[in-house]
Amino acid sequence: MGTSLEPTHSRLPALPPRRDPDHADCRNVASILARVGDKWSVFVIMMLSDGPKRFNELKRMINGISQRMLTLTLRGLERDGLVTRTIFPTIPPRVDYELTDLGRGLQQPVKALGEWAITHQEKIAAARTRFDERNGG
Repeated sequence: MGTSLEPTHSRLPALPPRRDPDHADCRNVASILARVGDKWSVFVIMMLSDGPKRFNELKRMINGISQRMLTLTLRGLERDGLVTRTIFPTIPPRVDYELTDLGRGLQQPVKALGEWAITHQEKIAAARTRFDERNGG
């Protein structure tokens, strides 16, 4: 006789919501870290660290980013209060992006992270190769 695929224990009591004060902010912190730890956000913050830039200037400076991804990244950073968008009433309109005070506070950690990645890229590549060889990848 075969194994039935019908669920046998479908009436499970709902668990009460966790009210652990030590973990109350984990989701909020995770969403912030997802934004500031995103590779494109890191590049945008690095490029804006020396002053305001126009959209196309940022696009030229960040190798490999698409127009859509740059737009989404800038919107997310603006939404989180890390970047401001200023429109100048010229023809055609000029739009500048600049770090806010909050965004400027990220410059040092982002720079340190970027420098760490550059310094250790060869060691990480070697570790990945060893891992892949051991695991048939």
